[in-house]
Amino acid sequence: QVQLVESGGGLVQAGGSLSLSCAASGRTFSDYAFAWFRQAPGQDREFVAAAPTGGRPNYADSVKGRFTISRDNAKNTVYLQMNSLKAEDTAVYCCYAALLSRDYWGKGTLVTVSS
Repeated sequence: QVQLVESGGGLVQAGGSLSLSCAASGRTFSDYAFAWFRQAPGQDREFVAAAPTGGRPNYADSVKGRFTISRDNAKNTVYLQMNSLKAEDTAVYCCYAALLSRDYWGKGTLVTVSS
């Protein structure tokens, strides 16, 4: 069982930055692939970025070059650094973890970007 707790959301002006964190419980953090998803009001949830256990991170085209995902296996934490934020980045951002057939979701943290 893995529990995911996001933090770092808030209100920021367009062009600003925020850093989100996802703290994960469990002893096998390094075995899990992690990702961030977001859901804007009235829209479907969409993929933002992923940090696989091996290989390079990957990003949605809409955030490429502005967002950076990273993971610290020693701290059981995944981060999402968000720069050059736009109004359309406003959403609830959720952390996701997966290992084989098991997957887990955090409850999310709200990011609001004012234009």
